[in-house]
Amino acid sequence: MLEEVERWLSTRSWSVTDRPLHQIMAAKQRTGQTVSVVLPALNEEETVGDIVSVIRHDLVKQVPLVDEIVVVDSGSTDRTSEVAAAAGAVVVHRDEILPRLPALPGKGEVLWRSLLATRGDIVCFIDADLKEFSSDFVSGIVGPLLTDPEVDLVKGMYDRPLGGAAGQGGRVTELMARPLLNMHWPQLAGFVQPLGGEYAARRSLLEQLPFPVGYGVELGMLVDALHLVGLDALAQVDVGVRKHRHQDGQALGRMSAAIYRTAQLRLARGHMIRPSLTQFERGEDGFEPRTYSVDTEERPPMTEIPEYMKRRAA
Repeated sequence: MLEEVERWLSTRSWSVTDRPLHQIMAAKQRTGQTVSVVLPALNEEETVGDIVSVIRHDLVKQVPLVDEIVVVDSGSTDRTSEVAAAAGAVVVHRDEILPRLPALPGKGEVLWRSLLATRGDIVCFIDADLKEFSSDFVSGIVGPLLTDPEVDLVKGMYDRPLGGAAGQGGRVTELMARPLLNMHWPQLAGFVQPLGGEYAARRSLLEQLPFPVGYGVELGMLVDALHLVGLDALAQVDVGVRKHRHQDGQALGRMSAAIYRTAQLRLARGHMIRPSLTQFERGEDGFEPRTYSVDTEERPPMTEIPEYMKRRAA
């Protein structure tokens, strides 16, 4: 590991207990910064309501840390929107944000559009499929941004159990993302959960970043933020244990392909490869190929979108 990374681990890796809530609130009141929490959601009626309820109870009603909770629904066919609204979130459909641009499928597309649906100085992203959710996920990753002006982006780190086995989740991280980062961006080798969906950043940083529209958004954002603001502006906070719905092996393969594609674009912008992935499923006549396209689209920085700049000037 690079000496720079060892130093970073000792100065930019914290625990949620390092910043008590009263300290975070004092910093918020002193600086006047506002906080938006965004939950990208697609068919998450079983979990999204509990997450919103916990955030509202702990961080809106008991302590006014969070100024808005926005659920961006990307086309759910279940009751995700109704459940989220009943729990107290503002629910916005992905297609209603920036309607002049037809929406592309993918998580990154939702996160990108959420910048136009929120107003907080700090934007905190939380996946909507978390189980046994704790508000520490929000306060933990927002805390450094409120208390330390030199920090621009904070990732959550946590244990990820799989099937009751501790630390066995995060398979795409271990098999794809971590090797890529260690080999090509070794400054980022200290991140425990580089692909984790729980992170917060200053709007002033997010609006300058391109957003891969699919599963590559977390890796792309981390790499681009490193180049834009440097390693010392990035941090991570231990928030405990993350329990969520796990994907099957083939879905993980498609995620890995998208993440590799995101990395490849950043390594050699002009070198194009075939953006597709063929997987195999056993059918009546043996193994049958299934070919899927790999996310290759990226949205430009929000500062290049006229509607966003018009709103910011208002």
